[in-house]
Amino acid sequence: MKTEVKKIDSNISELSVQVNGDIVKNKFADVFQRIAKEAKIPGFRPGHAPLDMLEKHYAANAHEQVLKELVPDIYNQAVNKENLDVIELPEISEVKLDRTSLSFKAKVEISPEIAVKDYKGIKVIYKSVSVSADEIKRSIDTIKESRKIEKVDDNLAKSLGYPHLAELEKVLEKQIFIQKENNERQKVEGEIIDNLIKGLDFKLPQSLVNRQLEEMVRQAKVDLAIKGMLREKINEQEKEMREKLTPEAKNQVKVYLVLAAIAKKENITLDDSMPRKVMEFLLREAKWQTE
Repeated sequence: MKTEVKKIDSNISELSVQVNGDIVKNKFADVFQRIAKEAKIPGFRPGHAPLDMLEKHYAANAHEQVLKELVPDIYNQAVNKENLDVIELPEISEVKLDRTSLSFKAKVEISPEIAVKDYKGIKVIYKSVSVSADEIKRSIDTIKESRKIEKVDDNLAKSLGYPHLAELEKVLEKQIFIQKENNERQKVEGEIIDNLIKGLDFKLPQSLVNRQLEEMVRQAKVDLAIKGMLREKINEQEKEMREKLTPEAKNQVKVYLVLAAIAKKENITLDDSMPRKVMEFLLREAKWQTE
């Protein structure tokens, strides 16, 4: 297999591929063998027609099937050979196929090369979390308002499935603590992300931005529908939604690509859980300061 990569810009490359010999010959032989089992040629039973008759009647079918099976396989081999980090389906062009050779070009969008560094030991400030008596009281008052109850006593706790008020207060304290702890963790993670992407300038793959934007617009439409907005009104707002959500879509793609670059350097698997795994790694490596 001969391959050549021509860089068009930072995210687009053109991959030229050529294969000769047995790979193509064997694929044609395999395809004709399968065609022969079902070929209907006058004077011959299925599976008994000679090759020259099969080629006369089914050459075009065989040619199409060989392309259908061989191009994707050869393309994947070429991508692996050139170690291209492809992020979108290719644009295949200039396909040439005969009985002994196959060549084509594939225009591919690749992930940008990101020089991540200094991602270990990022300084973060973590504020110790505590829950005050006033916060617990406000939470109970909120429950009272929602249930239109004026007096607070064990009856309120019992109505919520707790034996007495003290037990309810204990549960509310834990819930408030967990929420505040999660908020603080999100703040810390945000600081780490800001440190990571600060100073990194690279061209974002447009296909990833488009994909992320489509998902965000879809979710925004769902949220509006749940709130009772009519479909016509939702569709009227789509253009405005896209304009408003595009910067965030770009930011999310940028963060994802930076995390992916760290994952590659740290041998973290690039699957759906990659962002969380990388963030946990960064949190372990961070320099913590507690206030």
